[in-house]
Amino acid sequence: MAGTLRNYQFGVVFLFFLIHAGALAVWLVPFHTSLLWWLAATYSIRMFGVTAWYHRYFSHRSYKLGRFSQFLMALLAETSGQKGVLWWAAHHRQHHRYGDEEQDVHSPWQRGVWWSHVGWVLSNEHDAYDPKLIADFARFPELRWLDRYHWAPPLLFAAAVFFMGGPAVFVWGYLVSTVLLYHGTFSINSLGHLFGSRRFHTPDQSRNNWVLALLTFGEGWHNNHHFSMASCRQGFRWWEIDITYGVLKLLSLVGIAKNLRPFRATGQEQRRAA
Repeated sequence: MAGTLRNYQFGVVFLFFLIHAGALAVWLVPFHTSLLWWLAATYSIRMFGVTAWYHRYFSHRSYKLGRFSQFLMALLAETSGQKGVLWWAAHHRQHHRYGDEEQDVHSPWQRGVWWSHVGWVLSNEHDAYDPKLIADFARFPELRWLDRYHWAPPLLFAAAVFFMGGPAVFVWGYLVSTVLLYHGTFSINSLGHLFGSRRFHTPDQSRNNWVLALLTFGEGWHNNHHFSMASCRQGFRWWEIDITYGVLKLLSLVGIAKNLRPFRATGQEQRRAA
């Protein structure tokens, strides 16, 4: 059952809908094809931040970063406007611990599509997180600081986009980009547990969905991921496009990302779903 009105953080709800309303200004500002490049760039950078750093690094530790790189990547990921790095990773770990069970923070099978998509983010219910779930990263004071002031990176990012490009670039490069980023990410939690194929038997209802995979740089291979959560690679087959993994491979070549944990196919494929 979705949260009642009194359970929502009205400041967060107001900001969420303000960003959506602001994106409608695409009909008011002059259009130029360069705006699409701004949209693509600001979406891609921040989507990669969510998928590579919030998810595959801080939530699952599927590769290693140095301490400075870890701080910088957390800072860049927080420009996504999806709350703090520790908040994000702790809730994601809880999701995997209780996948599609009652204690799952965003299961569409327990509390409906709206709740799993965005309601849980806007609710007071999950404003806090269990620090024990993220104790490995919470020991770093700089990450605790970033998590506390998580509102600052997206605000600075928005200001930078505006001052670099003006009102039209702000609308396309921040507002529209953020709306698409929100719903791309949130769709994995909602649609990624409802629509698609199931290659593996997992205790949850995760699905592989190629459309979501393209929009989220590989996160749509969600059944793969729930089967092998520690794997840095989520597209297990050659045709399962996983842009995030490809970029991480490049970062590993220059020594930024290290010890990428691969998917081990031997023996595991025998546990495929029928």
